Amino acid sequence: MLAALVALAGMFVALYLMLYKLGYIGTLACAVGSCETVQTSKWATFLGLPVAAWGVAYYVAILGVSLAGLMPAFAERRSVSQLLVVMTGVGLLFSLWLTYLELFVIDAICQWCVISAILATALFVICWLDLRDADRWVDDIAQELRRDDATRA
Repeated sequence: MLAALVALAGMFVALYLMLYKLGYIGTLACAVGSCETVQTSKWATFLGLPVAAWGVAYYVAILGVSLAGLMPAFAERRSVSQLLVVMTGVGLLFSLWLTYLELFVIDAICQWCVISAILATALFVICWLDLRDADRWVDDIAQELRRDDATRA
């Protein structure tokens, strides 16, 4: 549930930046940094789409998988946790690359991009901890089954 909430927050940040990039918002509210410099740079587009649009798609996908993982049919499946770790790991690496570009290529920082990078990092940590807990749960069940088998024998 926590991953879904963080993904929802990230979706709103990315949506805000996407609406600016597409021209629906005239000026970004940016108390710290140079958001417009970053958003108007050539690096604000990736594979023909605004980076923020990729962000929206990423956060929506994480939100969807997180919510699906809460459904009874998937709640006890380790594969959902594994998928989330992979997805959020890719998101974290992409955020790190974008942060590198801001710091060393564009020479400007966008506060909204930093917030998104923090959210991507938080998502990875949350999902990694969830996978670690799922692994422990599976180990506990396996030990209990071995005890039951030993008791029956």
